[in-house]
Amino acid sequence: MNVPMYTFVLRDDTSSIYAEVSKILTATGKWKRLKKDNPRFNLMLGERNRLPFGRLGHEPGLTQLVNYYRGADKLCRKASLVKLIKTSPELIDSSSWFPEAYIIYPTDFNTPVAPAKNGMSHMKSNPKTDEREVFLASYQCKKESGEGSVWIAKSSAGAKGAGIMISHDANQLLEFIDNQGQVHIIQKYLERPLLLEPGHRKFDIRSWVLVDHQYNIYLYREGVLRTSSEPYNCTDLQDMTSHLTNHCIQKEHSTNYGRYEEGNEMFFDEFRHYLLKTHNVTLEASILPQIKQIIRGCLTCIEPAISTKHLSYQSFQLFGFDFMVDEDFKVWLIEINGAPACAQKLYPELCQGIVDVAISTVFSLTVDPLSTSPPFSTSPSLSSTNCCSSPKLRAPHQIGPFFKL
Repeated sequence: MNVPMYTFVLRDDTSSIYAEVSKILTATGKWKRLKKDNPRFNLMLGERNRLPFGRLGHEPGLTQLVNYYRGADKLCRKASLVKLIKTSPELIDSSSWFPEAYIIYPTDFNTPVAPAKNGMSHMKSNPKTDEREVFLASYQCKKESGEGSVWIAKSSAGAKGAGIMISHDANQLLEFIDNQGQVHIIQKYLERPLLLEPGHRKFDIRSWVLVDHQYNIYLYREGVLRTSSEPYNCTDLQDMTSHLTNHCIQKEHSTNYGRYEEGNEMFFDEFRHYLLKTHNVTLEASILPQIKQIIRGCLTCIEPAISTKHLSYQSFQLFGFDFMVDEDFKVWLIEINGAPACAQKLYPELCQGIVDVAISTVFSLTVDPLSTSPPFSTSPSLSSTNCCSSPKLRAPHQIGPFFKL
């Protein structure tokens, strides 16, 4: 019996996660790394924004798998996520887990501005819509009713805390966006977050989610809280270390970085203990069910548009979902990252899980002499399912550290 040898290319030298995946594959002795421009590969660990999707799946005799879904930016760019949430019937309950948000184009883009009273229909009929008038109407209404007047502007493609402003002043936010010259979203700021003690500090939660080639959705068992070093101060909106938990901002600007948690990271075991001791609630009962529901809703919504089940190549992808929790233990989705970083101590387990769930289920390291089926079956037994969703292969509810949703 011949044991197969598979080949892969690594085209993103900056990804610590896929560098670790590369090491794991090579260590099996069953995978060979090729030069990054070699087209005769089984697996591409590619660069997120420079993938040759049009060339995949056309090498005779080769099954090809790539580590990103084409079109996943519908979730991973802030403006695209806002539009998706607003226009998708499947996400009609989003107002209960996604803060009110509007897409704003700089005035020099000459983008049509949606009228305040007809904003939604305008967005559905126009690919690009500036929602500043709709935002201003909502801003004024909330201010008059006392619902809170703090909003946050965030660059649609921004990262590491860049392109952000928090303000009570709607015109100041719009002027900031016009001066930045980039598409932003303006989102209602969560003014009453759940805070960590000691220190009266904000936090957000990063959850890692893996979608395999059959569009099975898996949640990584571990999560991390990214914490602030400074007390939350709703009266001082200029101190970003009080309001943004981004590592780059905390490490660079806070003298208290690392004072409460090493690297400003709290993992789920410690968070479980904290919730039980401080609030007499459990992570499993109060927070995780909400996280799982939001993840399923977002990823299922875009499945028909991005699934590769019936293409000549297949995809998988690791996503980073970022959440906040308010003082009522309500979970809010903040954003979704299509190429998430990972806490250093989690690399070995997370990356081995990626290999086991997303790669080894496609390219088996053993050969079953009774089976000659290709890895991506198109047999009638798999294709005679509801046309609104991709066929699913039977999979266990847990593979290693990943739990199937």
